[in-house]
Amino acid sequence: MTLEEKASQLRYDSPAIPRLGIPAYNWWNEALHGVARAGVATSFPQAIGMAAAFDEELLRTIGDAVATEGRAKYNEYAKHNDRDIYKGLTFWSPNVNIFRDPRWGRGHETYGEDPYLTSRMGVAYVEGLQGTGSAGNETTENAEGTYLKTAACAKHFAVHSGPEGLRHEFNAVVGKKDLYETYLPAFEACVKEGEVEAVMGAYNRTNGEPCCGSNTLVRGILRGEWGFQGHFVSDCWAIQDFHQHHCVTKTPEESAAMALKAGCDVNCGVTYLHLLKAHEQGLVTGEEITQAAERLFTTRYLLGCFTENQYDKIPYEVVECREHLELAQEIAREGMVLLKNDGTLPLRKDRLKTIGVIGPNADSRSPLVGNYHGTSSRYITMLEGIQDAVGEDVRVLYSEGCHLFKDRVENLAWRQDRISEALTVAEHSDVVVLCLGLDETLEGEEGDAGNGYASGDKADLQLPEVQRELLEAVAGCGKPVVLCVLTGSAVDLNFADGHVNAILQVWYPGARGGKAAADILFGACSPSGKLPVTFYRDLDGFPAFEDYSMKGRTYRYLEKEPLYPFGYGLTYGRVEVREAECLAVLEKEPAQSAPKKAGQGVPETDMPDKAGDHAVKAVLENTGAYDTDEVLQVYIHAEDSAFAPLHPSLCAFARVSLKAGEKKEVSLTIPAAAFTIVDEEGRRYVDGKHFSLYVGTSQPDERSAALTGMRPVKIGVVL
Repeated sequence: MTLEEKASQLRYDSPAIPRLGIPAYNWWNEALHGVARAGVATSFPQAIGMAAAFDEELLRTIGDAVATEGRAKYNEYAKHNDRDIYKGLTFWSPNVNIFRDPRWGRGHETYGEDPYLTSRMGVAYVEGLQGTGSAGNETTENAEGTYLKTAACAKHFAVHSGPEGLRHEFNAVVGKKDLYETYLPAFEACVKEGEVEAVMGAYNRTNGEPCCGSNTLVRGILRGEWGFQGHFVSDCWAIQDFHQHHCVTKTPEESAAMALKAGCDVNCGVTYLHLLKAHEQGLVTGEEITQAAERLFTTRYLLGCFTENQYDKIPYEVVECREHLELAQEIAREGMVLLKNDGTLPLRKDRLKTIGVIGPNADSRSPLVGNYHGTSSRYITMLEGIQDAVGEDVRVLYSEGCHLFKDRVENLAWRQDRISEALTVAEHSDVVVLCLGLDETLEGEEGDAGNGYASGDKADLQLPEVQRELLEAVAGCGKPVVLCVLTGSAVDLNFADGHVNAILQVWYPGARGGKAAADILFGACSPSGKLPVTFYRDLDGFPAFEDYSMKGRTYRYLEKEPLYPFGYGLTYGRVEVREAECLAVLEKEPAQSAPKKAGQGVPETDMPDKAGDHAVKAVLENTGAYDTDEVLQVYIHAEDSAFAPLHPSLCAFARVSLKAGEKKEVSLTIPAAAFTIVDEEGRRYVDGKHFSLYVGTSQPDERSAALTGMRPVKIGVVL
């Protein structure tokens, strides 16, 4: 290959090299919650909704299903010589950034605010997509090992979570403790455990270095400390920002050179068109261009792009097949979170004559799918799901109630022109299901969302004013009201908490999510999701959006009582942890017991000899009247360390199914890393001997106890 040909392959839209029989390849494809932007595919819930399921195995299975559909579509597109964008095998998913601020518009693309939950879900999805996890049961062998089913990409590396409007010029300043304790663990897990094939850099700078050209992040941490062997891709047009917005370089040639030398192999954008000129100017070497090309062709080889493999036989008929549609329904049901219930739910259709369904998100497809979505052959809205569930037995009345955010539905009408209809529907119904929230036009990505005033971010936690007015009006009608919230993030539900009978957080549940919601509303299954983010009461005293310190943020460092805590969610049953104990140390080797960053930490000889993985056994009993799933959660706190987070941190979880009256024993593994802390210099080690474990179905905080009427079992552990 000539140097010019090698350089051409570093573009996201790599051209064909006919003389070598190399077809064109477009690296840009999306699979955040299903194959996206390339026609029909199974539409799974948005990532935040899948995170709320706290179900690693199901997410791994879903990743495999997404990869199966991706392969099927790729096979057919290739037959038609269609090498267009969104039609390759390199999926730029998952997004494992930390949802540190509820205003961030792209937060619903993530797995929430907790590094441990994000790590577990991120690794599971990577393994599913790549065919390397237990769900990937179709792996094939080549001379070097296993073909990848598809190539996953952990993004956006690193320290990236808004503000969207500033992302092309913003410098995220972060201390070493927050960097290694909060922002990096999910990426590290995806690299070391998931063996993710690609990592994408972020738009912003981190501590002064543009992320896609950061020697500290890419060469030092990613490739150096973690030993990452895959390829690195820039976010789209991020390298152009080096000279246009960050002003750390002066020319496109300098920007291209900075990125390439740091280890960025693929340019999503056009700046690498200047690589050959940068080479002529002595800014990059031929060896550096060659190294990047070799990494990219290694990925294509591992995907079997140049040889026949078993994945070539995956038929198109798997796309949106019944099995995958059922998976989408399953995780949609698992992820919906019951925030309040005074006994109104589940609805009994044999006791109802008329149900009123009201709200701008009741019969809209947009809030079903979130962003980065594919096309569904069928959509089932909240209204349609309810209509299908009750059939001809119950009359369903409907009103849009108000526009999603405008002050009227019809342009020539009075303000709030649908509110009288909504009140009429409520007055004529036995119960009201009120469907409010947002969609991808109000919370999303800069340049992609419709709220140009905030570039995709939320200005605050409030629902649009017209929706707040509708909520207050309907809640004042004297009829039972079930509020269904379709959002990808926390919103202010203070009024609803005090004035409606039940609240169900639906998230963006996938194209047919209305069916899953109806299953919960009418008791076909019990809700069992848990919040992967904190629902704050308000933002008074909350840190500035631009402040990347974790102080005062997320459940681990929260200084005020939340409305609904991380890890909280009700069921129709009542699952209590009757007893719990720490059984044994599973690993005693000091080197495994306290993972350290390269060149950091305390000497191994100073570490306790029992800081390995620990086994915890818990006995759960469903004392309620309904069969249900429940999520057993374990939180840990290092009692002797001044460097431990303010509150106990999630360190293990498991989804458990219990029939009414059933008692079940469950074993969990507490990983050795849970017993470590990160100090202000970013060093991770075991600091002290005394630890508290809290085993329950929620956090060990006062608000969770008040909402659930239960407290986790506390276990003391001495290393």
